[in-house]
Amino acid sequence: MIHFHTLSVKKVQRETDDCVSISFAVPPELQDTFRFRPGQNLTVRTVLGGEELRRSYSICSAPFDGELRVAVKGVEGGLFSTWANTELKAGDTLDVLPPTGNFSPELDPQQEKHYVAFAAGSGITPVLAIIKTVLATEPRSQVTLVYGNRSKGSIIFKEELEALKDKYIERFRLYHVLSREVTDAAINRGRIDRDKCALLVDTRLLDLDTCDEFFICGPEEMIFCVRDFLQDAGVHPKRIHFELFTIPGQKKSQVATEKEAVADSGPRSQVTVKLDGLAFDFELAYDGHSVLDAALKQGADLPYACKGGVCCTCKAKLLEGAVLMDENWGLEPDEVAAGFILTCQSHPRTDKVVVDFDAK
Repeated sequence: MIHFHTLSVKKVQRETDDCVSISFAVPPELQDTFRFRPGQNLTVRTVLGGEELRRSYSICSAPFDGELRVAVKGVEGGLFSTWANTELKAGDTLDVLPPTGNFSPELDPQQEKHYVAFAAGSGITPVLAIIKTVLATEPRSQVTLVYGNRSKGSIIFKEELEALKDKYIERFRLYHVLSREVTDAAINRGRIDRDKCALLVDTRLLDLDTCDEFFICGPEEMIFCVRDFLQDAGVHPKRIHFELFTIPGQKKSQVATEKEAVADSGPRSQVTVKLDGLAFDFELAYDGHSVLDAALKQGADLPYACKGGVCCTCKAKLLEGAVLMDENWGLEPDEVAAGFILTCQSHPRTDKVVVDFDAK
């Protein structure tokens, strides 16, 4: 099972008025533990005002950059993001879980592909890592990025993207879409929506027949709008990859907390949780707490972050029995087929359930 490690903050860099990037100092003995694929994320943990906070942020550096860096955009009312943007400094420490997530391309130096990315706002963070890695690893592949923001001043990593465009002038195309600035070209103004996708195709700026993989990250509405457009245009769902930063509809699943009443009657299951080579058992009502919350109530120190079926930090393997997941926005179909579940979303549906957090 993955565990938190305390890392020192190496650098906090202002990217825009409301976004900072945070670089961590990873000691030699943890280099392998924090090795990552482009597009993965980190879960960080700290205590503010006596409250434990856990947040997941995408890694914006490429594996060959020699640094572990995430970007944190300030969110109105966001406790951690506000603190990170105003108070966090070099030398401070944070508890950090090793990289997780599946928002990564399968790269091969011999491949010749056309990757297309749609990003909006801070959705650029995992996409930037993917673009940098693709261009450096696959010399015959090309990348097109459609990037939406409010204005030029709100474009995160603007200079870094322009540098990539200059370096890979024949293989990297970048289209900015600004919602609050007037631009001459229709393609560059407005929002990334169905009409914008259609315009990209109609003007031949994007030929779907020559595109191999699509990566989408940003607000939920944008993600699903682009995904639906691509699927309606005949793109196979397996070629469309997206990463959610928030729980769809801002509605968490029926994950129980101490403040919520949950069912404790009806059918019950004997649940066994394995972690760090040990196992413990407890009873759990079919319609009661999630497997994760029930295990936490037993005192288990398990990995988790969003509790909304998005980040996959709480992923474990179902060795025996059956569960019902309320939501699944993070696991790939092949992972589900292999028996992996999101424990924050899982409720038992058999008399006995065995879950292994050590399985990979």
